[in-house]
Amino acid sequence: MHYQERNKRYNEYLEAKIPKTHEFGSLFNSFWVGGLICCLGQAINDTLLSIFPTLAEATAWGYTLVILIFLGSFLTAIGVYDRIGKFAGGGSIVPITGFSNSITSPALDFKAEGIVFGMCVKMFSIAGPVIVIGFVASTAVGLLYLLFV
Repeated sequence: MHYQERNKRYNEYLEAKIPKTHEFGSLFNSFWVGGLICCLGQAINDTLLSIFPTLAEATAWGYTLVILIFLGSFLTAIGVYDRIGKFAGGGSIVPITGFSNSITSPALDFKAEGIVFGMCVKMFSIAGPVIVIGFVASTAVGLLYLLFV
């Protein structure tokens, strides 16, 4: 009985401390901010193609990704991307900018521990599993495609 009472008090404590969310507002902000980031990427690509008309479309997309990665890292470094993340939630985790943020944040947090054991090691503590899962999943899909198509 003592265990159940302690568990009940702990659950009441959690209920009081957990911030209340507004699901519709969070979903709406996530949707429009994620869409805005995607529109920014499309605008960068269209601008590159209009400024450099001889640029191949695949090359323009490569430059667009580099620019988006830079913007994500830069906004993380100056503290803006964290505020965007708090406001937009999952909408700020649009694949390329969110991945850039997930690599830059730990690198900034652990830079005091040195370049090798701080920044380089901690930088991939979050991003490393994403890279591994992406590699394994793409290999599996490639093998399935090779075998069945």
